[in-house]
Amino acid sequence: MQHSHDRILTTHTGSLPRPAALVQMYAQRANGQPVDETLLERAGHQAMQDSVERQLANGIDIGNNGEQQREGFFLYVQRRMSGFSGSWKRWSRGDVERYPEFKQMMANQAGDKVAVSNFLPPRVTGDIKYLDPALAASEAVDFKAELAGRSKKFTEAFLTAPSPGIIASACKNEHYDSEESYLAALAEALRLEYEAIVNNGFILQIDCPDLALERHVSYHDESDAKFIGFIERVVTALNVALRNIPRDRVRMHVCWGNYEGPHDCDVPLQKIWPTISQTNVGGFVLPFANARHAHEMTVLRKHPLKEDQIIVAGVIDVLTNFVEHPEVVADRLERCAAEVGDPTRVLAGTDCGFDTSAGMGRVATDVVWAKLRTLAEGARIASERLIK
Repeated sequence: MQHSHDRILTTHTGSLPRPAALVQMYAQRANGQPVDETLLERAGHQAMQDSVERQLANGIDIGNNGEQQREGFFLYVQRRMSGFSGSWKRWSRGDVERYPEFKQMMANQAGDKVAVSNFLPPRVTGDIKYLDPALAASEAVDFKAELAGRSKKFTEAFLTAPSPGIIASACKNEHYDSEESYLAALAEALRLEYEAIVNNGFILQIDCPDLALERHVSYHDESDAKFIGFIERVVTALNVALRNIPRDRVRMHVCWGNYEGPHDCDVPLQKIWPTISQTNVGGFVLPFANARHAHEMTVLRKHPLKEDQIIVAGVIDVLTNFVEHPEVVADRLERCAAEVGDPTRVLAGTDCGFDTSAGMGRVATDVVWAKLRTLAEGARIASERLIK
């Protein structure tokens, strides 16, 4: 995993805007309407190619496929694995429930929006297994071929895969006799993806919003202790799934949910960090740009990273169409470097993905690319000040 030795490197958290026509097809399929799968596959591949081109053009050093060939950061697993069927309505978010007027405003804004909702996920009614092991490597193989044909390269490249915990939280268990059994089955299935990504030469990013978000969703009526017990079980499952992968090939994204809301029920990072940090990974991707969690950089001083670990600091807010000033980006990176104590272990990133579920993004596509340009400019400014 690359460190920022000569300059602060730029990356992002995974999902980038999908073309409207591609979103339309994903939404139609999610709603049970017929879709030409060949056409959908072709559109997803083209969108991946375009995403790579635009990342390179806008200053991203460590890029990915934009998650263009899937409808959401975890929903796609139901199309690759057995055991999923039907749907159910996810638990409400605790912070949203506290504000009825805001909740209504959110409903009004959603309106007839064309998108794939991740609050209507499938249920688990059978054994979870990969339908075809080759599917686990499908995106990695496509991405590798795309990069091989390019003269301009990323410094490094990554691909994302979900935590077993977010699937276990979102997809209601109606089959396994315990949460531990459910997590173990998910971890074993996801292991194929994790290893396929690394074996094809990419950094694996595991997306784990469950380790913070679920405190005010599935566990909003429970104690902190019970929620931390859940984190412990997920971390145990993850470490088993990662057993064949060197830790310096894995980074872990944790967040409190990629939605604009009060977030005043979010569990503080300091409460969950000691448990999360037990995951056998080489780096963490954390949100420090939004108004609720910007101050939590200080946790990295109180509970330091291990000597071989890096931090991807979220310094771009993915839920507002404000384009951050490069000096603001640089200031955030400098503060994070001060907390970590070593600027070479800090990378510049985004708080979360820009389109974690197809069509659900809050930021206009042209503004997304402007934000990534300012990320690169801010990283350049910070590099001049921090790395001699």
